[in-house]
Amino acid sequence: MGAGLKNRGKTREDVDERRRAVEEATGTDLRHIGGKPIDPEAAEKNIENMIGTVQVPVGFVGPLDIKGDHAVGQFLIPMATTEGALLASVNRGCSVITASGGATSVVVKDEMVRAPVFRVRDTRHAVKAGEWVRDNLAVLKDVAEGTTRHGKLLSANPFVVGRSLFVRLAYSTGDAMGMNMATIASEAVAKVVEKETGAVLISVSGNLCVDKKPAAINSILGRGKIVLADATIPRVVLEEKMHTTPEAVAETCYRKCSIGSSLAASLGSNAHAANMLAALYIATGQDPAQVVEGSMVTTTCEVVDGDLYISVRLPCLEVGTVGGGTRLPCQAEALSMMGCVGEGKAWKLAEIAGAAVLAGELSTLCAQSAGHLGSAHSRLGR
Repeated sequence: MGAGLKNRGKTREDVDERRRAVEEATGTDLRHIGGKPIDPEAAEKNIENMIGTVQVPVGFVGPLDIKGDHAVGQFLIPMATTEGALLASVNRGCSVITASGGATSVVVKDEMVRAPVFRVRDTRHAVKAGEWVRDNLAVLKDVAEGTTRHGKLLSANPFVVGRSLFVRLAYSTGDAMGMNMATIASEAVAKVVEKETGAVLISVSGNLCVDKKPAAINSILGRGKIVLADATIPRVVLEEKMHTTPEAVAETCYRKCSIGSSLAASLGSNAHAANMLAALYIATGQDPAQVVEGSMVTTTCEVVDGDLYISVRLPCLEVGTVGGGTRLPCQAEALSMMGCVGEGKAWKLAEIAGAAVLAGELSTLCAQSAGHLGSAHSRLGR
């Protein structure tokens, strides 16, 4: 079955034929997977061996009032998930933040990173090659930027371990998430480094990037967009809507997100930031595997002048509004709900994502401080 169908075209007839072959091979009726097909041509760059689609329930949260540099106003935010109670919880956080005057959300850094690894002869060779990289950034920029209309090489930093030389390359990638763009540019850069230094390229990705894995270097330096979001919730709003106090929420955040995460040596110090990112990523055609890095969020709470101050730092928000899954029809509609389709919208989407994470963190910490988390899941998620 496999060889004959894998290389077939992507017309609807091809998809149907491939699905029937899978049904026959597995004894499974795929009527639902085949029932709501995407035009195969629309998905040509997104999947191979297509047999249909998997539907995920989509809802929305909001309106959420956001005061960003690019996202300004009240937004309805689409989320796709199968976890009952998630959207209800985030929606509660949106309501409280909006009633409190809104959330601030800003992008403070935007760099997609790739880190090729080279084999060198010895330490002296590694040091010399690293010096050449540092001294010739302009040469590497010309080479990298010759592979893309939108990408810009921002920096090239060498790291040496024994006979391994890593070069961590950071790029601006416009409105694309940019991983493919960075990979293609890095391959071109690596060829020049090989030619000029004698180092031998082993892999265009040496895992110092670090792609789709939690890592301290990305938690500190960032990968993709670093987003900061915060809000101040008046005591009266917190008590009326969340049935808790600023002191109780701040203590819950401290003992849970700070001490508990530290004791576990977790690279994420938050309540459940990955939940909001995963649901938003799936709805809007982002790469859901990037939730691994997105989970490294730091959430803080303080009592300030009697009110609750809450903030989140998202060091690895890897999103785009062009390319990838954003081209698919349902995902494009979800982006359109927020005015985030196409060029010039990636930072807006990032600010909305940061505010959505803030809303989800607020709601969950309030529910846990009030002892309501279990009852909410029992009522809505079982």
